[in-house]
Amino acid sequence: MQGGGMLANSSALAAGRHHSVGRRWDGTVLAVGNTAAAECRVERWDDVVAVAAGNVHTAANTGRSHTVGLRSDGTLLATGWNGDGQCDVAGWRGVTAVAAGWRLTLGLLANGRVLAAGRSSEGQCDVQSWREMVVLSCGDWHSVGVRSDGSALAAGNNRRRQCAVDGWRDLVLQRCLS
Repeated sequence: MQGGGMLANSSALAAGRHHSVGRRWDGTVLAVGNTAAAECRVERWDDVVAVAAGNVHTAANTGRSHTVGLRSDGTLLATGWNGDGQCDVAGWRGVTAVAAGWRLTLGLLANGRVLAAGRSSEGQCDVQSWREMVVLSCGDWHSVGVRSDGSALAAGNNRRRQCAVDGWRDLVLQRCLS
């Protein structure tokens, strides 16, 4: 997996609030840190090509973290706190990239569409209409993505203008290593 076709920014490392996750070259995964919600329970994971770690909002009454792994066959593995269904991704197929936020998981499909699981009380999972996406990311209460033309979309809470990306153009896209 060190050579051709691997994305230069492919997720080999991720950090949650109290845990870190790393993907080895052989597709196995390591995790260290807080184990209160099983977010580090990755010892049986294999054939993983990317990892993502959901963060925990800083309020004392909130849930814990989760970890997501994208397998080479386009399926996902997930472990950790699942209070809003953010780990309910076992049925997803054809995923090419994954992102995890607070109580939220996003999956990018090869056709540029996006799947979402988890909390959507602020609209952060309202990504069904997104098309031609190539990069995804999520925060506490919002999701952002880059289209193939370099423009950006956002969904969710915009109280601090974190979703005000409508005018963004010419964003740098990932490129493959040769």
